[in-house]
Amino acid sequence: MIEFEKLHPVLQYHVVNSLGWDSLRPTQLQAIDPILSGAHCLLLAPTAGGKTEAAIIPVLSRMLTLAWPGVSVIYVCPIKALLNNLEQRLSHYAGLVGRRVAVWHGDVSQSQKSHAIKDAPDILLTTPESLEGMLVSTRIDRRAWFGNLRVAIADELHAFAADDRGWHLRAVLHRLQQYVPNEMQRLGLSATVSNPTELLDWFAPTGIKQVVGSPSVSTDADVTIDFVGSLANAVTVIARLYRGSKRLVFCDSRSRAEQLTSALRGQEVRVFLSHASLSHSERKLAETAFADEKDCVIVATSTLELGIDVGDLDHVIQIDAPSTVSSFLQRMGRTGRRAGARRSCLFLCTNDDSLMLAMGICRLWGEGWVEAAFPPPEPWAILAQQAMAATLERSQWPRQDLVSLLCGSFPESSAEGVADLIGHMVQLGFLMETDGVLQVGPATERQFGRAHYKELLASFSGAQLLLGRFGSVEVGFIDPTMLAGDKENRLLLLAGKSWRITDVDWRRRTVWLEPAKEGGKARWTGSGRTLSREIAQGICGALREGVGKQTVISKRAHLEIEHILENFPDADSTSGWLVTMNEFGGARLWTFGGTRANRTIAKQIQSPDEVRRIDALGLDLKTPIDPSELNSGLVVADLQFSMEEIKERAKPIKFSECLPTAVLIQIIRMRQFEQPSSPAGAHDGHESGHGLPRESQ
Repeated sequence: MIEFEKLHPVLQYHVVNSLGWDSLRPTQLQAIDPILSGAHCLLLAPTAGGKTEAAIIPVLSRMLTLAWPGVSVIYVCPIKALLNNLEQRLSHYAGLVGRRVAVWHGDVSQSQKSHAIKDAPDILLTTPESLEGMLVSTRIDRRAWFGNLRVAIADELHAFAADDRGWHLRAVLHRLQQYVPNEMQRLGLSATVSNPTELLDWFAPTGIKQVVGSPSVSTDADVTIDFVGSLANAVTVIARLYRGSKRLVFCDSRSRAEQLTSALRGQEVRVFLSHASLSHSERKLAETAFADEKDCVIVATSTLELGIDVGDLDHVIQIDAPSTVSSFLQRMGRTGRRAGARRSCLFLCTNDDSLMLAMGICRLWGEGWVEAAFPPPEPWAILAQQAMAATLERSQWPRQDLVSLLCGSFPESSAEGVADLIGHMVQLGFLMETDGVLQVGPATERQFGRAHYKELLASFSGAQLLLGRFGSVEVGFIDPTMLAGDKENRLLLLAGKSWRITDVDWRRRTVWLEPAKEGGKARWTGSGRTLSREIAQGICGALREGVGKQTVISKRAHLEIEHILENFPDADSTSGWLVTMNEFGGARLWTFGGTRANRTIAKQIQSPDEVRRIDALGLDLKTPIDPSELNSGLVVADLQFSMEEIKERAKPIKFSECLPTAVLIQIIRMRQFEQPSSPAGAHDGHESGHGLPRESQ
């Protein structure tokens, strides 16, 4: 406990006497020295491993020792629910030593934000998008508000790094640094990743750095894979299983979560629901259920996967399977928090694809494997967003100063490339230049200027959803495609209940609802999942050699696996890509290369009608093909696209309209495609990467 004695005496007293802790956990003790020294740190621990305390206790100690004034710490999370959950806990810790915490995000009222501005808290809990909003707000004196910052904490850093929000977060932190006289200390909190050093180097490009904690994967858990064949059968199992206990059920789509919730309520099960298209009040019911309920089911998408304190949760059930080992570990980590309890997860697979995916995930987990956390390559779209947002922040920038700022935010990019992008944006009218000074252009105002530039401040784009209301109550958000059909009988599922659409106010983007007895569908548009090469090869290994002793396979799942193996390639074959025929005269090319690699292979096949379907394991073709005729050495950088294909593939890339075509093509190549492995060694080993949902052609 020598490390503990280095904390401020007042904090030591409250840890022992007010919190009643006999000792700190190993990771918490290991974090004290580097954090007190001011080093940038990545703190690694499993879910519920005490990462938050590992960061905040030494940070509070520094705050007391050095008498930091004003907003000295920002604590950034990827989801609002996690911020709401942390507020009470961090307020308690900070309050013990006379310091205050405030939360700031889109659901926080304007009056609360105004109060925070007038009476600054010591620790501000927020999101990257809200931070960006503060930077461009004319209501905030940025130098006074941010000038005392000393520490930036990013919770669930691996989740940020998985997409463009990570690039956005890091760029916003660099812009904040412009108001701070000394370098801010950066602390990242993460679940287990296989490349912690690289992740920390990316998060904190300069300065002294240290990884705290172990990247090893624990396989001490009770995991079962069951095959139920349909969502209706899953409902029956959940309604009868673990009665009297608190169960968290994960679904990997909003529509499935809605269907499951509605069906469970039909079985008179007490159910709460959480997903991104529900209103704040509806999501709050599910979050509160963790603390207040005993016998219930909480159905969620990934909104409840990260970090939220779920208390004495009894069981985690997964409908089908997530797309990564990391996500599986996060979800299973919701359990096993009571003394003597073990982590557990039950997979209820409704089809063959999900059964194979669950097996692949469990095999890799049993081998102690987990994904690396690498941000997506070629972040030019976020660089363009930052050029517009930074210009909006200061009204005008000398061109060279903006180039320097963006090069600091994106040190991986060349100054020449940044300057070329700014020149292109000037040509398109997203920026205006007068005598070497840049301002926001008419194209930016026209495209992103609505609602105080709300769309400009977020690195991700969602469908233009409509707000569903029942009287004065906000229920959730509805995809416009649900409004097609007979106006007299339009029924939908939302918040796990049936509703009849009575009217649509397109100007206010509001759908008026009234309760319906039963019926209705739930649908939101979205892109299919992409599975990595490692997951595909994990599936192959699981089917051929089993999932390992850590996972129990039910009798029903065993029977279905036998059925799957009847159409699976020769279990003794270990070399090359394989072709099998189907009963309809078509062929199946098995590569086990992952979704992106199989897209690359499909590009070699000249006729677009020849490829019927792509998934992580291979391609379905109209006619047989000789694998040796395919060029396994195809270079992704050589892939060519028509303008129509570029337009279609650019849809998931927000701010793509700001980019030169050549840059956009490079992003598409690097993010949506991958070098195929050699046919001669298609099944060997696990390579570094990311990621058997099907992709229609």
